Amino acid sequence: MRIRTAGVVAAAALMLVAGACGSQKKSDTSTAAKKSGGTLVIWADDKRTAALKPFADRFGKENGLTVQVQAVSKELQTNFLTASQSGKAPDIVVGAHDWIGNLVQNGAIDPVALSAAQKAAFSAQSIKAVTFNDQVYGVPYAVENLALIRNTALAPEVPATIEDLVATGKKLKADGKVSEIMALQVGQNGDAYHIYPLYSSAGGYLFGAKPNGDYDPKDLGVAKPEAQAAFTKIAALGEKGEGALKRSIGSDNAIATFTGGKAAFLISGPWAITDVKKAGLSYDVSPVPGFAGGKQAQPFVGVQAFYVASKGRNKAVAQEFVANYVTRTDLAKALYQAEPRPPALTAALDAVKGDDPDLQKFLDAGKNGVILPAIPEMASIWDPFGKAEAAVVGGADVPSSVQAAAKAIQEKIQ
Repeated sequence: MRIRTAGVVAAAALMLVAGACGSQKKSDTSTAAKKSGGTLVIWADDKRTAALKPFADRFGKENGLTVQVQAVSKELQTNFLTASQSGKAPDIVVGAHDWIGNLVQNGAIDPVALSAAQKAAFSAQSIKAVTFNDQVYGVPYAVENLALIRNTALAPEVPATIEDLVATGKKLKADGKVSEIMALQVGQNGDAYHIYPLYSSAGGYLFGAKPNGDYDPKDLGVAKPEAQAAFTKIAALGEKGEGALKRSIGSDNAIATFTGGKAAFLISGPWAITDVKKAGLSYDVSPVPGFAGGKQAQPFVGVQAFYVASKGRNKAVAQEFVANYVTRTDLAKALYQAEPRPPALTAALDAVKGDDPDLQKFLDAGKNGVILPAIPEMASIWDPFGKAEAAVVGGADVPSSVQAAAKAIQEKIQ
């Protein structure tokens, strides 16, 4: 699932630039790395842990270190903050870019020392995502966003609008070919990440922008009339409307609903493709359609990255590993193979996309996307926004549901 699916998290890495970027030879490690000895501890999720281990072992052997890659299966960000505050932090943590504001606010991560040439080796979008207060706080390794995944045997045509999608889904359901109009995870507590393309198409937004383009936490979109208008359109797709959005479809069954042939349409990210392929479905990937007459749907663009812990015990070596070792083409490819998210490193993307046309399709679906806010205030959005979504999908009054969400958010961020 998406590493930040309304509160769910995940993670991981990339490549050397300039003369080193094309080489798979031993990294030119720093004097600090060579003399440090000791242990370097990395925290990642389960999938990234397996992919990282052989590279971590190699780095350890080259530098006289023991490198431990430890899997943290649940609540990685929360566990990292707790460990940081208790003096038991790892040296490196791998996770989503929208953690950055919260981690910086809590003094848990340090800026990463990347040269101009190194930054230029990544997609501009990924570097922007890991930049906070004009400093780069992570080394990106993958980019992700939502798209429409379509069962082409059931729905051969790309729907131009969400209304077209719903009409096709309703006909397929009436004909007994599917049991659901579409699979978009809502769940009992809602899912701000997955509903955002439709919310944005209907005119809603989360935060306005400052003159320099940064998010402005003082301009809270959920408190504006546009939010109520957007939620009204979402409610019309809900359980007392078209029946396209349901609380019974959540993070645990949305992908399975699609791969099991119960729906012709799935709105999800690149992490879903492995299961889709295993199911043997004929499928295609395209941008999430917006509402007729509305704005173009804008999915969130998220980035996965490596961070250096402020309170780690081996910070110099952690900087060396993150900036000059995990940024390798072979490592980036290994992380892509662990889960096929488009690499943030341009050279790594070029190396794998020829064999995986879905990568470019997801990137195309995210071209109109907006970078997921990484400001600390974003942490206050997920729960109230999601609950408002779940309420209106279930048929609750839109104005009161949205007003309650705005009030709850404002109380947290003021």
